[in-house]
Amino acid sequence: ETPRLGFALAQPHGVYILSQAPQGLILVDMHAAHERTTYEKMKAALAQGAVASQPLLEPIALSVSPAEADVLEEHSSVLQQAGLDLVRSGPAGMQVRAVPALLAARDIEALVRRLAADLLANGATRGVEEAVNEVLGTIACHGAVRANRNLTVPEMNALLREMERTVRSDQCNHGRPT
Repeated sequence: ETPRLGFALAQPHGVYILSQAPQGLILVDMHAAHERTTYEKMKAALAQGAVASQPLLEPIALSVSPAEADVLEEHSSVLQQAGLDLVRSGPAGMQVRAVPALLAARDIEALVRRLAADLLANGATRGVEEAVNEVLGTIACHGAVRANRNLTVPEMNALLREMERTVRSDQCNHGRPT
């Protein structure tokens, strides 16, 4: 029996997965789909206790603004639940000691800067659960496959199977259709 989202045929424009399904052709935004599946996996891990974290052999030292350092330090327990271990090092410095396992090879500095900006923009007004979900969403978006990354047919099919197992897989965390 053919799976609901079918089998991958091609990767048009380096952005989509073209799939042949029982009801016809399907076009999937691979970044949006990967973002949603990663987010839901992290939320499920959090519900079981905590997101798997990957300790770094050497901490990454970051220079940030004092306001960014303040907001990251203030939310450090929320970030820790999301798999990100940050410690303040001076008025305008942070050290990254562990990262979410799903992101071990990503640009962590860019992620921390984006989290700081997100938390500065609207961190204080939300409850802890909402803040954690926001952090997970940012991490999932940051970790999702980017446009023009060539996926193999097995990788494309694996993402389609993952979508079939994921709730709300018809849209990314920002509401963009997958």
